[in-house]
Amino acid sequence: MSLIRHHVDGRETGDAERTGPVFNPATGERAHEVAFASTAEVDAAIAAAKAALPGWRATGLVKRADVFFRLRQLLVERQDDLAAIITSQHGKVLADAKGEISRGIENVEFAAGLVHLLKGEHAEQVARGVDVHSVKQPVGVVGAITPFNFPVMVPLWMISSAIACGNTVVLKPSEKDPSASVFLARLFEEAGLPAGVLNVVHGDKVAVDAILDSPDVKAVSFVGSTPIAKSIYERASAAGKRVQALGGAKNHMVVMPDADLDSAADAAVSAAYGSAGERCMAVSVLVAVGDEVADAIVEKVASRMAKLQIGDGTDASSEMGPLITREHRDKVASYVTGAAAEGATVVVDGTQAEFEGDGFFIGTSLVDHVRPGMKVYEDEIFGPVLSVVRVGTYDEAVELINANRFANGVALFTRDGRTARQFEFDIEVGMVGVNVPIPVPIGAFSFGGWKNSLFGDSHIYGPESIHFYTRSKVVTTRWPDPSESQVNLGFPSNH
Repeated sequence: MSLIRHHVDGRETGDAERTGPVFNPATGERAHEVAFASTAEVDAAIAAAKAALPGWRATGLVKRADVFFRLRQLLVERQDDLAAIITSQHGKVLADAKGEISRGIENVEFAAGLVHLLKGEHAEQVARGVDVHSVKQPVGVVGAITPFNFPVMVPLWMISSAIACGNTVVLKPSEKDPSASVFLARLFEEAGLPAGVLNVVHGDKVAVDAILDSPDVKAVSFVGSTPIAKSIYERASAAGKRVQALGGAKNHMVVMPDADLDSAADAAVSAAYGSAGERCMAVSVLVAVGDEVADAIVEKVASRMAKLQIGDGTDASSEMGPLITREHRDKVASYVTGAAAEGATVVVDGTQAEFEGDGFFIGTSLVDHVRPGMKVYEDEIFGPVLSVVRVGTYDEAVELINANRFANGVALFTRDGRTARQFEFDIEVGMVGVNVPIPVPIGAFSFGGWKNSLFGDSHIYGPESIHFYTRSKVVTTRWPDPSESQVNLGFPSNH
């Protein structure tokens, strides 16, 4: 059984005193062991990043940009290899894995524009003979802590902008599917990134805490569950670090009476069950406005669910793969089995689906007559479970969503432009889709929710990432005639 090791300063490292299992979710096979970093090993990775910082920061912007242009080409050329790694450890189907890589490439393309993105501002003659200009400088060593569900895309959300801005990075990927991050680090170095600029350490809370507590780490980016996001934000910010910590979600999709119900049903099935629901932007609650709409949309969704092909992600006929672990599968199943006891109606029970072998498979579930207060509604399930909440009016739908503690993404399906515009105005959610079920912004915008879906005040990737990974410095200059020099104890005035 092979050991997945850390990647520090351009080399594989790790004495593997502690390890964790890496499974193939489609077979249940324990395929690898991954080294769990000690505090000393994380400190060594941080030291490598710190040592590489002066040289990388001094690297010209055009030369930095060239790394990203080369990286983009390598990602395109190696996408089949990278997708195979994702599928083997995460379980998602190959088409979904390639889609993840494609969305990650968007962030590489954005970072390649760093010459423009890092421009400052200049004002001439703000006072007699005085000019002012601003510059954007890197914050230093950055910690990036990423989840299992997007082992390529989410790291690229963080490290692309961080490195483009002149920072160096210590990446701690999920220990459940760690190989993709090591593959990325090698591609970065093949593209010309100096050793030590991007380091990868694997592990558990020991590794995370070492990153959070190190005085040499100046900023931390995190994507994961809300409890951990809140904990990381509080611990890292208390240590004086800049923090962006993206948490959980409970994404609603509102279907109005005038919506194209066939299109809405297609969208709901795609957004709820794609990647087995293991997406922070997955639709997990369908809000039907009116019982007539609800009855019709439930029937249409259920009919589409019956045709879904669930199986090994390497099988081209599979549309949905397994969940990441056996424990997670069982937890997801508990929400479905407990829904009826809470008064909901289980229309399709995916826990009863049968699969060959020992993979971590579960069928898709549809639960109707769900209400706030039920666990199936309140918790982020992170699996292929779609709840249906029935409301009578548009206003009730908005009130329901705005009362939720999560506010990551939301979608509205309607044919009426006035309703859509009002929804955009009324809704208290960070990302909104109109007839778009998964409103993940393209790489030139920024991603992030509100409320308990985000801790910190910067969203991830796009323009806000440039702000997060840089510090602004303002320089005021004057070149006076020596004969004009005099002592003046008054407060400086620009008049």
